Amino acid sequence: MNSDVQIAGDPLALPHLMPPPAAHPATVAEFAGLARTIAADAASWAPLVRYDATSRWYHRLRTGPGYEVWLLSWVPGQGSGPHDHGPSSGVMTVLQGELSERSGDTHRVLEAGAQRVFAPGYAHEVVNDSLEPAVSLHVYFPGLTEMPMHPARQAHCAAQERPAASASPVAAS
Repeated sequence: MNSDVQIAGDPLALPHLMPPPAAHPATVAEFAGLARTIAADAASWAPLVRYDATSRWYHRLRTGPGYEVWLLSWVPGQGSGPHDHGPSSGVMTVLQGELSERSGDTHRVLEAGAQRVFAPGYAHEVVNDSLEPAVSLHVYFPGLTEMPMHPARQAHCAAQERPAASASPVAAS
């Protein structure tokens, strides 16, 4: 065997040898991957974050064919109220801090790096129950056109038992 064999040129530079790049995400897994990619690039989103003591702060970070990406900040005590996302599916990724998600009788504590994927009509409430601010990234597909609130569920979500201050938040999930 001749060990002097070399390939002339860069085969990756030849378009017919490479699969065509995806024009935009098309599957739930690809949208979750997009969220992870954006999350990993803190230099692109961290300078944009603002905190507002009177209401949740949000900023549309990106749009693409059939989707949009939102950056949100949450100071302690801020919450979304029980809602769904109409016809949109979504991916929520916690970038900094921790958030609590309540849906029906389920309570999850989501720490930085946690990701939740949801289908159209999924109703939940997201709250910053911690003592530190939090930042999250939300990808909606199709883009968010409505966010119906669920006032009848507010009493149910508010009446749910919250973990005691000394209890582990994970134990309450």
